[in-house]
This record gives sequence, C-alpha cells and structure tokens, in this order.
Amino acid sequence: MANSSDQSTTALNPTSQKALHLDQQLCFALYSTSLAMTKMYKPLLDTLGLTYPQYLIMLILWQNDGLALKDVGEQLHIDSGALTPVIKRMEAMGLLLRTRNPQNERTLEIRLTKAGWAMREQAVQVNRTVGLSCGLAETEIHALRQELVELRAQLTKKL
Repeated sequence: MANSSDQSTTALNPTSQKALHLDQQLCFALYSTSLAMTKMYKPLLDTLGLTYPQYLIMLILWQNDGLALKDVGEQLHIDSGALTPVIKRMEAMGLLLRTRNPQNERTLEIRLTKAGWAMREQAVQVNRTVGLSCGLAETEIHALRQELVELRAQLTKKL
C-alpha cells in the first residue's frame, strides 16, 4: 500500500498544485461563509422560535404577503416538495395560513397571520445584529450581495 506522502508519478507544476489547495477554492469560501452566516443567525432566530429557512420565508411574506407556494419556492430556489413541510410547520406554529386561490383551486396561497406580522419588528433587530457582525460598511454589504447575485445568475445559466 502506498504511503500517503508518496507523490504520484504525474507531477503538477506549482501553479496547478496551488490551484488545488482548499484555501484557493471559491466554492469553499462560499460554503464556509454560508455556514458561518447561518451559525450567526441561529441564536438570534432561536429567540423568535424560527429556523433559518423559516426566517427566509417570513422575509418573503413580509415583503409580499399572499404569494403562491410556487412563487415562494422560486424566490428561495427550492421546489415545492421541499418547501411544503416547512410551510406546514409554520402553519402549526400559527405564523401563516395556507389557502386555495378561489380563481384557481390548484394554487396554494400563503398568508401571514397576526402573529406572523407581529414578529416583523423583532426580525429587524436580527437583521441589524447580523449586519453589524459582518464588520462591513452598508455599501460594502450591498456591493458584495450584488456580486453574489450576479455569480448565482451566471452559474444558474450553466445548469
């Protein structure tokens, strides 16, 4: 059995070797930053009784209440099958209601309850706390977010 320190017979030039270092990977920088961000949110969202995916759903509905389940899924970039269990849990928590659209019975609409709307003020503080924890100016946060949105769009085109 070969020793893990043995080099392959195919040597890579130093530039190619460096390209394979974990700390050089854009995907890992995005992944590890995403993990850190969700860890930052967790204790703050625990005080609201929300998970991070539930918080994202609330953000969407605070902006545009009464959306179809399909539209919420599109904004989150997940399918309705993955979204439905989360929505059902939130309905059981009393935060939202699922209703059929009277004009199209196949369309399930999601609406906030009074309890869901009441949580909005507390969520503003969560957003502020996380924003301050980033250590970036508001303009830097906006620019970084825009670059990430553009990167996602480029990657999505290739799928």
